[in-house]
Amino acid sequence: QMQLVESGGGLVQPGGSLRLSCAASGPTLDQYAIHWSRQAPGKEREGVSCSSSVGNTTIYADSVKGRFTISRDNAKNTFYLQMNGLRPEDTAVYFCAVAKDHRVACRGPPPVISSVERWGQGTLVTVSS
Repeated sequence: QMQLVESGGGLVQPGGSLRLSCAASGPTLDQYAIHWSRQAPGKEREGVSCSSSVGNTTIYADSVKGRFTISRDNAKNTFYLQMNGLRPEDTAVYFCAVAKDHRVACRGPPPVISSVERWGQGTLVTVSS
């Protein structure tokens, strides 16, 4: 079974940058669609980004478009969320997830991943001065 371990969260000042990592064990990541979501205090969970190789699709939430980038390094079996120009409203617990890739594994906007196989444990990002 796929297992996911998240890292990279922490405290960052407004306008700063942070890179979240999601390390996978078990099946190789190249067969999976990848996804990030977040849940801010007092708010519902929001899909942030989804990327599917089979579907040749990368989708971002409007709230992060142009500031966040999803990527993967299959050699390291790890995928990432690069966050630039961070704002206080980006403060949230961020979750990674994967699903077996197929043509419509990623849908949206807003970005949604289908048939999640595994979730990460979450990592807290706090944007504050």
